[in-house]
Amino acid sequence: MEVEQSLYAVDGVIIVLDGTAGVEAQTVTVWTQADKHNLPRLVFVNKMDRPDANFDKCVDDLKAKLDAKPICMQIPAKNIDGQLGIYDVITMELLTWQQKDLGRTYNKLKLEASDELRQLQDKRNELIDELSGIDDELAEVVISTESFDNISSELIVRALRRATCSQKVVPVLLGSAYKNIGIQCLMDAVNAYLPTPAERNQIYDCFGNDLAGKVFKIVHDKQRGPLTLVRLIRGELKRGMRVLCSRGQAEVISKIYEPLADEYREVNSIQAGDVAICSGLKSTVTGDLLTTSHTSLKNAQKRFLQSQDSTAPQKDVDNDDGDDELDVSHGLFSFEPKIPDAVYFCSIEPPSISSQTAMEQALKQLQREDPSLRVSYDSVTGQTVLGGMGELHMDIVKSRLLTEYKIDVDLGPLQIAYKETIEAPAITTLSVEKEIAGIKQNVNITLQVVNNQTELFSLDKSPENLPNLNALRPRLLQVVRKGATAALERGPRVGGEVVDTQIRLHNITVGRGTADSFVMAAAAQCVQKLLTTSGTRLLEPIMSIQIVAPNERISGIIADLSRRRAIIKDVAPKGERNKLIFVNAPLAELFGYSSALRTISSGTASMTMQPCGFSEMNPLDESIAVRRAQGLE
Repeated sequence: MEVEQSLYAVDGVIIVLDGTAGVEAQTVTVWTQADKHNLPRLVFVNKMDRPDANFDKCVDDLKAKLDAKPICMQIPAKNIDGQLGIYDVITMELLTWQQKDLGRTYNKLKLEASDELRQLQDKRNELIDELSGIDDELAEVVISTESFDNISSELIVRALRRATCSQKVVPVLLGSAYKNIGIQCLMDAVNAYLPTPAERNQIYDCFGNDLAGKVFKIVHDKQRGPLTLVRLIRGELKRGMRVLCSRGQAEVISKIYEPLADEYREVNSIQAGDVAICSGLKSTVTGDLLTTSHTSLKNAQKRFLQSQDSTAPQKDVDNDDGDDELDVSHGLFSFEPKIPDAVYFCSIEPPSISSQTAMEQALKQLQREDPSLRVSYDSVTGQTVLGGMGELHMDIVKSRLLTEYKIDVDLGPLQIAYKETIEAPAITTLSVEKEIAGIKQNVNITLQVVNNQTELFSLDKSPENLPNLNALRPRLLQVVRKGATAALERGPRVGGEVVDTQIRLHNITVGRGTADSFVMAAAAQCVQKLLTTSGTRLLEPIMSIQIVAPNERISGIIADLSRRRAIIKDVAPKGERNKLIFVNAPLAELFGYSSALRTISSGTASMTMQPCGFSEMNPLDESIAVRRAQGLE
């Protein structure tokens, strides 16, 4: 038999387990990401044709390591020759695959009365019993019939779909991808149990039949150039269509490809729910929302706000609960993805001067694919600086430059991306006078720095300064603002960005014929003088860590975290054998921590780590950080 139905678009995650290894660290990472995005899951246990494969161990791992509730829809059946077959628990049939056509077809066989049939009946009853404790509709039928034998397969499938979509259970299937055993059943299960995009993306109904597509990845192809992967949520995408990209620029899709594993097939159009690979888009970046025009976007915004107003409860006039709606609307229609600040940085050098331009072009393309990669030019050292999210991130960038662009770059030592903030408010006046090209340049400026987290630049409203500031041209104020705020990008201690600081302009006098660039430089010098005289404190990046480990390994892990200046937020049970540790720790103490954790736990613990802000440092740790940044340690 062929696959019983075509594979429609679904919204979920297929997690593949190695039948010989069970749940590994990579599986935990994928599982955690699915949790973060609230996605239903379906598990496929692969390599079950191998003699050392253990299906029961994989199911136990799902319960113990991931705290999941697996529902085994199939169990393995091996004949005397060791060939793999599959018992379908729901239909109580034996499925066998034909090796002559490489598993393209398979047969269904009804079992006669035997020990295998009785064992399969017990498995089916266990499945119904577990599902009836979760699904009310199935439970009512079981109670009314007072028997598991009268429960139809269709009723079980519907109950399993509802439980899977609500993420209460995880269906488990098995097979061998290399021999195409169980693949047809897996594809049918994807259609049967995972939700469609229309069931999970109702928020995009405001677009109606207009185009709405999310750019979720950009890849570089040697022959086709940059390719943009678009998840089409609403509407239809056609070849040669004009779309609006993230920067408000109109672009034309030159070609559309349909992804078929590692092959691309050119098509004329893609419908909602599918994934399209588009070529010809030059300005899109990961996270963009593609629409047809500004009019379509504005109409969708109006319909969205109208639907929110009609469904939201009546609010008081003085209530600020409407902020939640604005946040949802901003997340839905905003073109700018939210990218956390880089926590590591290092210099990057090309192998030769002739490779400089090629390296810059390659880094520009990598930035389109990965918005969390930051590339900047340090005017003080004359180096190109990379900013990223971790050690592995930097290693991947270097590897891709070598394998995809054939540029063997050199990376400098990794540095922590510290930030700085002022210790106390300060005010100063700077007078600069110089003759350039026979023209006298003269600026007298008074600035103040204060602690403020809301506004970066402001004007002094005192009676003695307000008349002078009101007489200034808007263009001059823009020049002063640009020069002053640019000085905050590099602090005096370790060159980190100065944050939580406001620059306040008290007074400025500019001589006739003074160039804007001279005014900008004077404002920057004044801010730098203020930062040097007032002094700054370092702020170090703090990482939020979640560690899953067996109960017997918890004490050793916590003792190691205590030596790393970590703050244990909570220790919670996860299943019967594991515990979940919530930790906040400074990034400076986490170099190579994943390897250290594997050593402490003998490979049984897993972790996820993400930035959670910045924190002040005590004087001792601050002096050590400054010496490390200066290369003295």
